[in-house]
Formats: sequence, C-alpha cells, structure tokens
Amino acid sequence: MARHIAANFVNLLIVLLVVAGGLFFWAKAEFTRPGPLQSSIYIEVPRGGTVSRLSKTLEEQGAVSYGLIMRVASDYNGQASQLKFGNYEIPARASMADILDIVTKGGAGSFRFLANYRIGIRGAKMTLSEREPGTGKTEELAEFEEGGELPEPYARLVEAKTPIVYRITVAEGTTSWQIVESLKQADFLGGTFENVPPEGMLSPNTYEVRRGTLVEDVIEQMFTAQERILAEEWENRAEGLPFDTPEAALTLASIIEKETGVAEERAEVAAVFVNRLNKGMKLQMDSTVEYGITNGEGFLERGLRRSELSKKTPYNTYIIEGLPPGPIGNPGRDAIHATLHPNESNNLFFVADGTGGHAFAETLVEHNANVAKWRKIEAEKRRQSNGG
Repeated sequence: MARHIAANFVNLLIVLLVVAGGLFFWAKAEFTRPGPLQSSIYIEVPRGGTVSRLSKTLEEQGAVSYGLIMRVASDYNGQASQLKFGNYEIPARASMADILDIVTKGGAGSFRFLANYRIGIRGAKMTLSEREPGTGKTEELAEFEEGGELPEPYARLVEAKTPIVYRITVAEGTTSWQIVESLKQADFLGGTFENVPPEGMLSPNTYEVRRGTLVEDVIEQMFTAQERILAEEWENRAEGLPFDTPEAALTLASIIEKETGVAEERAEVAAVFVNRLNKGMKLQMDSTVEYGITNGEGFLERGLRRSELSKKTPYNTYIIEGLPPGPIGNPGRDAIHATLHPNESNNLFFVADGTGGHAFAETLVEHNANVAKWRKIEAEKRRQSNGG
C-alpha cells in the first residue's frame, strides 16, 4: 500500500515537473515571439512607473497578450528596477522582450505629440506637431502665440492628459527679460519667477521639459549651461585678446550675436571689434544704443533717431570708449567661441551687403564705398515697394 502511494506520488511529481517545464518553455516562447500589435503605438512611462502598471496598460492596448509573463520575466532578468521614464514608440509586432529593452535602456524618447515653444525677441510661439507611428513623418496641427486662447487640438490633448513632449527653443540674442516673460506665459510650466537673471547668462538652446516643470528650474538649467559654456570657452581662448575677463568676452559675444545672423561671419565680425578695441576706436554699433533705450525689455519697431545716437548712455558705443558695461542679450556658444577665436584680419568696418551678410573693409574709403552700395540697394527696395 505504502509502495503504491509512493509510486503515485512520484508519478504525480513527474507530471507536475513536465507541466511546469512545459509552462516555462511556453512562457519563454511567448516572451520572445512577435507580439499582437498590428501598428506602432506611443506609450508614456511616468516617473515612479512600474512594470506591473505598464504591462496592464500594454495588455489593454493590445500590445502584449500575457502581462503576467512580462512582469515575471522582468523580475527574473532584473529589468523590473531599470524602468526609465519617458515617451516611447512601440513598433508593430514588438515582443515583450523588445518592449522591455525599449523602456529600460532609455535614451532619446519617442513622441507622438510634440509642442515646441520658440522664444525670440518678438515674443513666443508654440507649434504643435503629431508624429505618424511607424514612419517618423510629422504633421503640424497648430501654431499659436502663448498668452491667448489655446487652439482646440492642443486644448483637447491637454484636457485628456495625452502625453506631449514639450521643447523650449530660445533664439540667440534674446534678452533675459524676454526669456523670463515668455516662460511665465507658457501654459505648460508651473511656479512663478520675479527676478531677471544677469544679462547674457542664459544659454540659448533647446530644452526638453515635462508639463508642470517649474519656470525656476528651466531658468536654472539655462544659467548652469551658460556658466559651463563660458568657462570652457574662456579656458581655451586665443592669446592677445583686448579684454581679460570672461564677463567682457560675454559682452562682446552678445554684440556679435546681434550684429550678424550669418554663422560664417561671426569670427570676422569678432576680428573687426578686436581690431577696433586694439586701436582705441569706438565700436559704434546700433544694437548697443537700442539696448540702452529698452534695457532689454522689448524691442524698437523703428529705426534709431539722430537724437538717440547722440545721447550719452552707458550703452551708446558711438559715445563711450570700449565695451558697454554688460551684455545686450544672451549669446550662443558659437558667438562666444568666435569672440575668443577671432579671424586674423585687418578689417575695421562692416556694413550690410543686401544679401543678408556684410561687406567688410580695412579702410574708411573702402567702407564708404560699401555704404554707398548698400544705400543704393535700400533705395531700390523702397522704389519697388512703392510700385515704382
């Protein structure tokens, strides 16, 4: 009797082991085989998210057939604790193993909806785009100025709490006041910020943020970036420059940023300024005069008056010697680099050439000839605009 019971127990144990083994190999095959998803989808892994919550979401969206297998496998292979928050594209037919690799390796996030908040000297605009799953193609859904009524496509996404990737792009030369005021108007940022950071110390660049990020944190990120850039560029500066502090370099870089929008010209414009400073010549730049009038709070929608050009302010480089007391905007890294690595050149003058760039000259005679050409181009443009 006892022998019969023991034999039955052994048989049962064998059956259980066979079943368990079968289940193991079945689950392993399910984990690695192509999934049921017919087309790409986007998912968001929030901060503090778990594989348990993610697997349930994926089951609901038809991306995995057995969320339990995904949860057990992530615990077994150590991926359960490696989940990276962000937005991800899950391609069609992705296996559970593929999905776990995507959400645990992190890296550049994918998105379906992107809101790019662009800050410039004339204010801020938001562009809402949608990315087509599986193709990477994007379609613009709306463009609008912040501070007004939100367009329906954007408002609908926000109300539904649809994941949106937010990017803030700051144009080179924008002033600190303009940046702070624009950030304060952004509907997707939180908190308040009253103080304006020192001019020139916010790095113009693109920053990816999450909805609810504090304005203060964004400004801190910009400030830290500019501190690092200035320190790195100053450390590797060329010899023989006519200034001896990184603050002076930042001031000159901000003027270069305002005077040319052509990347290839920055080092040549820097050479002109360096040559003029070395010779004790006034810089004579309109951009500095304008800053003395606006203090960086807004911009002039007209040309400068003769009275303004002759009025003495700390920023009127037609009057003062050398550099103004501080930056007139926030220069990008390229302008800072050009300031600290100017071209080897004898040029002392430059003027617009009608193509978006500038004509440079070593002598006043050459410069006057370039000015005459520019005035002729301006006159022709006015004649055409008047229908002549």
